[in-house]
Amino acid sequence: MEKNSRSPYEIAIAQFDKAAAHLDLKAGIREMLRHCKRELIVHFPVKMDDGSVRIFTGYRVHHSTVRGPSKGGIRFHPDVTLDEVRALAMWMTWKCAVVGIPFGGAKGGVVCDPKQMSENELENLTRRYATEIAILMSPEGDIPAPDVNTNPRIMAWIMDTYSMHRGYSTPAVVTGKPVEIGGSLGRSEATGRGVMFTTREALKVKGIPLDGATVAVQGFGNVGAVAAYLLQDKGCKIVAVSDSQGGIYNPKGLDARDVMRFKAENRTVVGYPGTDRLTNEELLELECDVLVPCALENVITAQNAPRIKARVIAEGANGPTTPEADEILYDRGIFVVPDVLANAGGVTVSYFEWVQGLQFFFWSEREINLQLREIMVRSFNDVLRISEERKVDMRVAAYILAIRRVAEATMIRGIYP
Repeated sequence: MEKNSRSPYEIAIAQFDKAAAHLDLKAGIREMLRHCKRELIVHFPVKMDDGSVRIFTGYRVHHSTVRGPSKGGIRFHPDVTLDEVRALAMWMTWKCAVVGIPFGGAKGGVVCDPKQMSENELENLTRRYATEIAILMSPEGDIPAPDVNTNPRIMAWIMDTYSMHRGYSTPAVVTGKPVEIGGSLGRSEATGRGVMFTTREALKVKGIPLDGATVAVQGFGNVGAVAAYLLQDKGCKIVAVSDSQGGIYNPKGLDARDVMRFKAENRTVVGYPGTDRLTNEELLELECDVLVPCALENVITAQNAPRIKARVIAEGANGPTTPEADEILYDRGIFVVPDVLANAGGVTVSYFEWVQGLQFFFWSEREINLQLREIMVRSFNDVLRISEERKVDMRVAAYILAIRRVAEATMIRGIYP
């Protein structure tokens, strides 16, 4: 991917400053919201299968706890940095505020390559990292969730580790767990389902019929694959998908569920029968109605934004578009559903899971999906209203809404002591 010269945190700050300029914030409140509340760095040993001991570095960052406990995923990736985790924590604050759920933002990560580790090594790393960040983690204070290269199994290890320390089962300490130990029905599809709901609303705004709309998805993981088959179920035509190995293209359309089956068997979408191969960069510039970037940050930049042909971009990933690219896309009339809105379905159903875990009272999948749709559609319309009133793009509008909500909560609570 083309690299941007600014770090994710610098981009997050630039996005904040751009939106904050539209609000009459007190200087102290503005400065407070530009900083993370606390940052934990841990260096911890893990015993490997060959008997050696390796030292790993992990992070857990809280951006805000004003509106409730901090909430955010944990990623395992060789390129994890403190700056990236700071940015992701800040984005989580805005994401929770945009959809109106009572959480602040957090994020965590470990610098590692889980694809090069055995299951036993991965479990050892997870449990030791969970122990190290347990000084911050609790159902009342900080609730982790899955992110890049983490999944329900890893959340189960974290929940079990925390529960062993407490002496009793504590399901509400993490979300994204298996249903068998207190996870929520509908959670695995929630982020992709939220992308589908917001994409559907964006197509209405642009006057593009849902039936037959062409869609390209960069990043065919949990979010991208789910978004693809749910949009396909609504009548969209999935023309291209990709993963870290590359992409596939068929203008006549792909069967998203069959591509999922192929990837499960071959560990990549590349080579799927009846398709042309293309790069991740080429996928971004395809002729299509909807582009759904679900990979990593900074893939849509000032360099490639002028060549993007999609009419709608729904950001399944966190931070896929740089501020410079945002301005180009807005000037070109491309409708961007920003990450803090488009992919907020995951944290919304995580909120449902947390509530269920606290109460030990569980909901049906139909009830969860109906509640999710209501929240996502309402939030989309709240952001669209600000966008039209202020004549700003959807990202700035979402930030205006989120920052205002967090700032109001801060003012009402006051500054301690």
